[in-house]
Amino acid sequence: MPVNLLDFDAEGLTAWFAQQGEKPFRARQVLRWVHHFGESDFNAMTDIAKSLREKLIATATVSPPPTISDKLSDDGTRKFLFDVGNRNAVETVFIPEDDRGTLCISSQAGCALECAFCSTGRQGFNRNLSTSEIIGQLWQANRALGRDPASGNCGERIISNVVLMGMGEPLANFDNLLPALRLMLDDNAYGLSRRRVTVSTSGIVPAMARLAAACPVALAVSLHAPTDGLRDKLVPINRKYPLAELMAACQRYLVHAPRDFITFEYVMLDGVNDSDADAHALLHLVRDVPCKFNLIPFNPFPASGFHRSPAERVRRFASILINGGIVTTTRKTRGEDIDAACGQLAGKVQDKSKRTLRAAGVVRATGTATASADTSAGVELHL
Repeated sequence: MPVNLLDFDAEGLTAWFAQQGEKPFRARQVLRWVHHFGESDFNAMTDIAKSLREKLIATATVSPPPTISDKLSDDGTRKFLFDVGNRNAVETVFIPEDDRGTLCISSQAGCALECAFCSTGRQGFNRNLSTSEIIGQLWQANRALGRDPASGNCGERIISNVVLMGMGEPLANFDNLLPALRLMLDDNAYGLSRRRVTVSTSGIVPAMARLAAACPVALAVSLHAPTDGLRDKLVPINRKYPLAELMAACQRYLVHAPRDFITFEYVMLDGVNDSDADAHALLHLVRDVPCKFNLIPFNPFPASGFHRSPAERVRRFASILINGGIVTTTRKTRGEDIDAACGQLAGKVQDKSKRTLRAAGVVRATGTATASADTSAGVELHL
């Protein structure tokens, strides 16, 4: 079985080349060809000895996840659906702005955390993505957006920012995430600043410490509630790592972070977490954590049970935070016409957790499906 070179960061690729009897500089050359230039054809790597090219053809491959679909929104947002095998797919979204281009990447096929307001969380979980499947989303998007050696503009950086905010909880897939992050930062690969790579987490406290020690990038925390009682319901991981532990972990992370603040993501749910009292409780909660808030209008999906907070309520909520000294922004809703807005990603995932079947009432208490349920079929949500 050929080795997929997209699974290696610089250290891993150097070690693999050493096993092949090759010198370290060859790994750097190939890393640059594969990631900086987006090349998958070893014969096109013209400054590499022919003998090595032939060895690579026989033993290695550059295999990103294949593209299933590529949709363009009226507002310029672009959503890619990538095949990760076994009838599973993940979604990746490119969001162009005047001053930057942001790629939102997935880290898991589905998600196991079951956040109440998230369509991905509702559909269940299949597996962690490999490093090649994580970095392969960036590799594919670069080529699709025009950074292609064959096009003559491979030096143009269309994607300036990467956020791990797609399907899945990145820190629940730490071992595969870390090499992908290192590739994003490597000058021989994508050369992004630590400030321009953001990992979003629902609050897995031990993994936050691991990230701070191994590869501190910008951090966003999916907060969504000011109290443990409410957050336990909206973000169930809070039952394991409650808010006091999470705030302390954020303070510790800031010692290593490339930015001097944590971004708190907060989805605005009408009548649930959007009152004046909630805003004042948030100010008390984060009083010792340098931070900014990103308020996210809820993007509805079928049977969610939630509604978007009215615009005036969002403005009032934001003004309380701002008057309390917290930098606060409200996220623009982008890509709704292609189901690419925040919280809408669902892809196509075989639900190993059988969460979708439980929600439909077709799984018995034993965890087995009724005879009428097709448990082998992929679960596809069009949201």
